[in-house]
Amino acid sequence: METIQSIVDQERSTNSILSVVIPAYQEGSHIKNSIGVIETILIENKISYEFVIVDDGSKDNTWKELESLARANSKVTALRLSRNFGKESALCAGLEYASGDMILVMDADLQHPPELIPQMVEAWRDQGYDVVEGIKNSRGRENPFYHTFAKIFYYILLKTADIDLENASDYKLMDRKVVEAWKQLPERTTFFRGMASWVGFERKQIRFDVAKRVNGRTKWSAYRLLRLAMNAITSFTSVPLHCITILGIIIFIGTLILGAQTLYMKLSGRALDGFTTVILLQLFIGSSIMISLGMIGIYLTKIYHEVKGRPRYLVSNCIKGGGKK
Repeated sequence: METIQSIVDQERSTNSILSVVIPAYQEGSHIKNSIGVIETILIENKISYEFVIVDDGSKDNTWKELESLARANSKVTALRLSRNFGKESALCAGLEYASGDMILVMDADLQHPPELIPQMVEAWRDQGYDVVEGIKNSRGRENPFYHTFAKIFYYILLKTADIDLENASDYKLMDRKVVEAWKQLPERTTFFRGMASWVGFERKQIRFDVAKRVNGRTKWSAYRLLRLAMNAITSFTSVPLHCITILGIIIFIGTLILGAQTLYMKLSGRALDGFTTVILLQLFIGSSIMISLGMIGIYLTKIYHEVKGRPRYLVSNCIKGGGKK
């Protein structure tokens, strides 16, 4: 593996190669058209390029379309994962197989406008930025529930981990040294958007409007989004664990106050039946304990997965530039 130090002083020129990394899941109906649109823009702007497209265990005809595309186009590398590992793992595979001087990550549905690619390349080549990231002007036509959930998630992440991902996206162009730094992060459970922010480097933001999907519908269910959010928060901060301690202190203080009040009422002969109070206290304390155990369990699960050391993904097939590898 190339070290970061060995590529810090690489020359940025019109001959530099752009690797376009695209994760694909159930995108068979439009993947060829999407690649064609992107490729046309790259050719018109005389950008040297390669595609690394990762089929994340699709059950439709995505792999057949990618196989046909890779055999016909020497600029395309098609990877097929052995099963559906998730978008984050597919991104890992694409980044590790990409060989360009700069690497662009984008979606297959053209919601990340390819018209911005020349501007992103120019910012890298002529202005010297190491990371050029697309920032959404708006979240497009999004379910109100998802929009509210995203707002809460980004607020929690900012306040607990000091990582501002408000309106951020996976649409990023990164210098080779940034990708090499990213690849040094050893965790098995990844959150690309947060990790790409964590590594730092000189950055520029380019705003864009989220386009309408060219076909199909989003693969992100409420459960998948919730799991991604929990993974992101627990990957970058231990604040939830500290909240358990704070909750315990609050309950302890409340117990002292209630205990003193109960003892006073007993000694003064004014003690009343406290069945309702006891039931409410039991429910509150019991809920607090279960929530605390659940939070600890999430962190233990992450430790469990990291200790096992299983690979982030497995590749079942790879076709590069017309031939198998």
